[in-house]
Amino acid sequence: MGSAGLSEKTIWVSGTQGVSLAVRLLAGQLPRVVFLGGFRSDMDGTKAQYLSEWCTKRSQAFLRFDYSGHGLSEGQFEEGTISRWTTDALDVIRAQAAGPCVLVGSSMGGWIMLHVALALGQQVKGLLGVAAAPDFTRDLVSQEMDDAQREELITTGRVHLRSDYDPEGYPITEALISDGETQCLLDGPVRISAPVRLLQGFADTEVPWRTALRLSKALEAHDVRVQLLKDGDHRLSSPAQLNLLGMTLAELLETVSQD
Repeated sequence: MGSAGLSEKTIWVSGTQGVSLAVRLLAGQLPRVVFLGGFRSDMDGTKAQYLSEWCTKRSQAFLRFDYSGHGLSEGQFEEGTISRWTTDALDVIRAQAAGPCVLVGSSMGGWIMLHVALALGQQVKGLLGVAAAPDFTRDLVSQEMDDAQREELITTGRVHLRSDYDPEGYPITEALISDGETQCLLDGPVRISAPVRLLQGFADTEVPWRTALRLSKALEAHDVRVQLLKDGDHRLSSPAQLNLLGMTLAELLETVSQD
């Protein structure tokens, strides 16, 4: 099937939390690929754009969107939590992505991907995590703060942190941390049975490579594969790494089509 005549359209979905969410849709064959972006990322990021072009060439249905407080969507970033952004994702998928889907979650989107799969059950046929960061508010952010930052978070409700990937830094709110505690998944079994693929950089300074192994062990699915990229950082956005993302997605789509 060729890609002639196919093009993405931008629409708006009225979220159940009172904000309008920006969505881009590409018609095509199912299962639909749904991209879930990372913390402070948006649907114009490198991986989202690559997947849009990849799906266009394959005539594969595709959906990407901005969480509330991200990109083109309404809302304030500081009001966001894992629960809120998961609800955004479910609102968009339920409104615009009926039928089988495969979820691709990048960084924080890998955490949200798990919650979406748990909520949607059999609609989700496969999952692909790219530097997936489940439980990052507890296991990473909270652990990396010093005493002064923890005190600031307690007294003011927010703290400004810096990152190798975000020189200007970003706000972390007490609401994000406390909500994250209620959303953690890796302490027990993750009751997802669909096939899962996890791409993880060994040189990732944001999400330790051991996180991918912890997640693979927690998942109840039997068909779980972890690929560690020795020179991979957190972004995993070099041409070779994007090509690997495409090949992994192609294999996953082929696998779920045989079920």
